[in-house]
Amino acid sequence: MNFTRLLRHLFTGHLAVRRVFSLSSLVAIEQAIKQSEVNHEGEVRFAVEAALNILPLFRDQSARDRAVEVFSQLRVWDTEHNNGVLIYLLLADRDVEIIADRGISNKVGNEEWERICREMETAFRQGHFESGVISGISAVGCHLQKHFSIEGEGRGNELPDTPVIL
Repeated sequence: MNFTRLLRHLFTGHLAVRRVFSLSSLVAIEQAIKQSEVNHEGEVRFAVEAALNILPLFRDQSARDRAVEVFSQLRVWDTEHNNGVLIYLLLADRDVEIIADRGISNKVGNEEWERICREMETAFRQGHFESGVISGISAVGCHLQKHFSIEGEGRGNELPDTPVIL
């Protein structure tokens, strides 16, 4: 168990999320998701969590493992073409994880998802949370557009675009 990580999680609360993601930032992120989805048939979700609870911390749960849980809880996998993508931020660790459903992960390698995550984390270290998320959404959207471009009239929105605060 990493004592420094434990303290970071214990002292990072929901107010920290509100400090870095104001209501206007959340609206801008939602609009970025809506705009991205105009160009492809994929589904993008963004979720931010202030910190892990104590039990997952003692089990040394990684941000990646938590992101997989959130992917399932938010039913990002529940799309017609298995092309949902979750962008997950664990604020206490400043760790971004992208979990992609099998329809898109078969077409885009983990290295590319990791590159997008690292670029977002770089923006966060500079205090640019809103723009970091929006650029991440744009980068994910480019891959979805390449592999799941809209044909004909397209389809309706399968998942909500609203950012999720856990």
